[in-house]
Amino acid sequence: MENFKDLLIDPFRKFWAGLVDFLPNLLAMAVIAIGGVLLSWAFRLVLLKAFRALNFDAFCDRMGMTTMLRKANVWTTPSVLVANGVFGFFAVVFSMLGLSALRLQAIDSLSVQFFMYLPRAFSALVILIVGYMAAGFVARTVLIAAVNGGYNYAKLLAEGVRLLVIVMVLAMALEQLQIAPGIVVAAFSIIFGGIVIALAVAFGVGGIDAARKVINRGPEGKAGRDEIEHL
Repeated sequence: MENFKDLLIDPFRKFWAGLVDFLPNLLAMAVIAIGGVLLSWAFRLVLLKAFRALNFDAFCDRMGMTTMLRKANVWTTPSVLVANGVFGFFAVVFSMLGLSALRLQAIDSLSVQFFMYLPRAFSALVILIVGYMAAGFVARTVLIAAVNGGYNYAKLLAEGVRLLVIVMVLAMALEQLQIAPGIVVAAFSIIFGGIVIALAVAFGVGGIDAARKVINRGPEGKAGRDEIEHL
């Protein structure tokens, strides 16, 4: 009879002992996760005030980032968008730290992979931001140079160069994230080649008038033709 009672009670004893051992880990997870979310929210408020003091939204307007957000159907201001992104990032980080406090093998493996992936995600984000700013700068430079050169398709040429830089930046970011690298490289090669061909055609068509002016330079076009023949 005693053995039968032990068989019934022993599983409950083991469950209670395991629960007592697990409760401190559960409490630590709750403290880390809740405290981390509160700290992230406080940091979000500080970041918003800093952005307002620095006129971050006006800077984004000048760089064309606000226009890009509107095209993507995002109607929040850049400062709020960045602050929310930072809040979400730190909230996820603290949540993963809280889960790792449970000391469960599966969750520990997931946490390790998550934190090992963070540098790649941060590098990809930096590449996207810097690349988009560089694309706008290069496009404006090409537009000014093409207009000064008298090309008829100056705006088309500038937009093509801008698209070319953005495609290259996206490929670099996806490569950094290790998202289907083979497909990314193949798609980048196809798109890059297509844009280069389109730019070459546009540049050639736009340069017809400039080439005609060079050929017809001089009295009755004779000097220009002589120079071409000597070349």
